[in-house]
Amino acid sequence: MEDHDSSEDSGDSTSLSPERTQYIEYCRVVMSSIERLNYHVRDRRPCMTSNQTGAKWISELLEGHPDRIHDAFRMSKRIFTDLLHKLEVDHELQGSRRTFSREILGITLYILAQRGSFRLTKERFQHSTETISRYFSKGIRSLLLLSIDVIKPIDRQFRDIPAEIRYDSRYMQFFKDCVGVIDGTHVDARIPVEDQV
Repeated sequence: MEDHDSSEDSGDSTSLSPERTQYIEYCRVVMSSIERLNYHVRDRRPCMTSNQTGAKWISELLEGHPDRIHDAFRMSKRIFTDLLHKLEVDHELQGSRRTFSREILGITLYILAQRGSFRLTKERFQHSTETISRYFSKGIRSLLLLSIDVIKPIDRQFRDIPAEIRYDSRYMQFFKDCVGVIDGTHVDARIPVEDQV
């Protein structure tokens, strides 16, 4: 029977030599890298193989019960189709050879409405993470172009003070020089007495 150093058997790394500790750390890094590599290459079968593709799912939503599309995208069928048309015609939303623009809009709205991660969205739409990322970027870009068209201040120089502020002494003293909400809406908010300083 061989005589072993008890400090190595006990797993106490504080008593190991610096060279031995460095070697053990190196082995951990190598094993971790091998494990990660093995995870990504262990199964080479196609991953996105569901018959329920994103295009089919969106078709189902558009043809099905109105609550389904509202639950998925937080808008009605009519709003979805009008938005799609507006983005296609005026704001550069275009599909590709394999994906229609309505699926790109669906991907974008699904992520925004459901707070969906790219991983969940890739499963729902049966595309790779890279494809989901690319289409989400396209959808967001079109929505941003739309926002430039839609969200415009009434007074582009911000010279006018909204009447709700100008004629109410409660607000005028605090908001006379402020740029208001774009549509002139001001929310009356009150701090509960127990939270007031």
